Amino acid sequence: MELLIYNEYEMERLGEKLAQVLEDNDLVYLRGELGAGKTTLVRGIAQGKGYRGRVTSPTFTLMNVYLLEQMQINHFDFYRLDPHDIYDLGLEDYLERKGLSLIEWPQAGAGILPAEALVIDISLVEDDYERERKVKIKAQGSQYQEKIKELQSLC
Repeated sequence: MELLIYNEYEMERLGEKLAQVLEDNDLVYLRGELGAGKTTLVRGIAQGKGYRGRVTSPTFTLMNVYLLEQMQINHFDFYRLDPHDIYDLGLEDYLERKGLSLIEWPQAGAGILPAEALVIDISLVEDDYERERKVKIKAQGSQYQEKIKELQSLC
């Protein structure tokens, strides 16, 4: 699935639509350069799940947890990590518990992270931060194929 997103508002609305198809124990990988809109998309997902607090990039904290009545959202950022650092986070504990896990910069966890996930690539158009973003969403695993179909019906 591929979309053009023209502004921050549209990126958040996409996140809210994603929130409608994402469930407990789902895993989402968010890839894209700095400033592409990954955290903005996470903000939309959190809002779509009913979170009303502040959603910020966990670049320096490595992880933010957003608590909701019905679930927990785990927001990770692996930008500054090497694969061996990820083991020290206790990541597997979070992935085994209930909760929706959203991971920015999953490339750092290659070979460590589960293969099955919803993968979202956000890229700048013509390397211009003032222009629209191209968002590609693909499924790695059969459960995520169904989520793509659900999302397509919402978009």
